[in-house]
Amino acid sequence: MGGDHGPAVVIPGAALMLERRPDARFVVFGDEKQVLPLLDQHPKLKAVTTFHHTEVSVKMDDKPSQALRYGRYKSSMWRAIDATKTGEADVTVSAGNTGALMAMSKFCLKSMPQVDRPAIAALWPTLRGESIVLDVGATIGADARHLVDLAVMGAAMARVVFDLDRPTVGLLNVGVEEIKGVEAVKEAGRILRESDLPHLSYHGFVEGDDLGKGTVDVVVTEGFTGNIALKTAEGTARQISSYLRSAMSRSLMAKIGYLFARGAFAALREKLDPRKSNGGVFLGLEGIVIKSHGGTDAIGFASAAELGYEMAREDLMAKVREMVAASTRPELPVAQPADAE
Repeated sequence: MGGDHGPAVVIPGAALMLERRPDARFVVFGDEKQVLPLLDQHPKLKAVTTFHHTEVSVKMDDKPSQALRYGRYKSSMWRAIDATKTGEADVTVSAGNTGALMAMSKFCLKSMPQVDRPAIAALWPTLRGESIVLDVGATIGADARHLVDLAVMGAAMARVVFDLDRPTVGLLNVGVEEIKGVEAVKEAGRILRESDLPHLSYHGFVEGDDLGKGTVDVVVTEGFTGNIALKTAEGTARQISSYLRSAMSRSLMAKIGYLFARGAFAALREKLDPRKSNGGVFLGLEGIVIKSHGGTDAIGFASAAELGYEMAREDLMAKVREMVAASTRPELPVAQPADAE
């Protein structure tokens, strides 16, 4: 029921995902008056879907505390998360309110042992393929211990997504020199460098332009910076696409040139399409939750659902637990987070 378009995007998106992953099964929670007519339009999806009617849904502008007060145990969002907790589902996918989804997920699923705060990890298109960037908006601020946790969890996800034994990890900083940056980042770098963890290779500090280059497999930062970077990249991609459309229609010669180069432009458009990389993974919880962009369409939601499918199939939870258990956690003071809304 969440996102800017609700079931009108979620149901067609699930149907599209089913075409790619015909062994998938779905558990859908929502208002039967809105959902069932859409399911009727997709008989193949309906045949592999268990539907649960819910009268309460979380609004996109609700604060997390409000959503927990009136939506706990009975909203479509809560019941979808609870389905993952009880084992009815392997993964929860939602396009709803990010703050409410994180708050409910933390309350319902709980955090993993040794993980103080969950994070949102996103796939990031790069010149050499894709990287993982986290945190992109779960919590604001981070101490050194939390940044180390992010590095470990991000590397675990990279092992699943990219099939790597030792993904490379970099800490986002204002420079690559060890003397630069805030103390938390410099301390986290020292810990990762000295720990020599078995399932990740610490690269060092990376800068903003390294995000697009794909310098490392995993880029680690705190949620405030990560969310700004994510929204900036998405806005830049849309800006470039708009410039190209305008330039190609400006004159007759430009239109003729486009006819000869449309294959290349189609490839560029595909690469810049944020729908292909839609889906943020909530890492550090006792269950897999995927956050889809609220404003995406069916193609974008299908991408988020397929990401969840891959995380469950490759047993992301087991790999995160293994790597967290193998990491040595220093006794550092824990900063109090400001939960993102």
